[in-house]
Amino acid sequence: MTPELKYLAYISVFTALMWIPYILNVLARNRIADAVGYPDTPLQMAAWAERLKKAHYNAVENLVVFAALVLIANAMELSNNATTSAAAAFFWARIVHTFAYMAGIPWVRTLSFAVAWGGILCIAWQVLMLTHT
Repeated sequence: MTPELKYLAYISVFTALMWIPYILNVLARNRIADAVGYPDTPLQMAAWAERLKKAHYNAVENLVVFAALVLIANAMELSNNATTSAAAAFFWARIVHTFAYMAGIPWVRTLSFAVAWGGILCIAWQVLMLTHT
């Protein structure tokens, strides 16, 4: 397994688990029937849980692009210092982004998002440049 695929697996598992804390918050603040049903009024959530839910949606959106590019690179048997470093940067930046978003730290959240997006662009560049050579 290439390092890029390992980082894809790690961030996929992390993203798959992100919903647990905010759902536990929903269960703690609302009636169970409301939490699992369709209440007439919005469910109560702590501010951090609302932010984590938004971070989760953002993580899923970015995971789709990252996964597609890593899988394309893998199919091309492309793994080099650039793609490995970009995958690592994406992984760690997305971890930082999640916790910064949840904690409400705007500049760190924005910078970590930009770093992760840079990782995506780096892998995309490697994939696209090798298809034209």
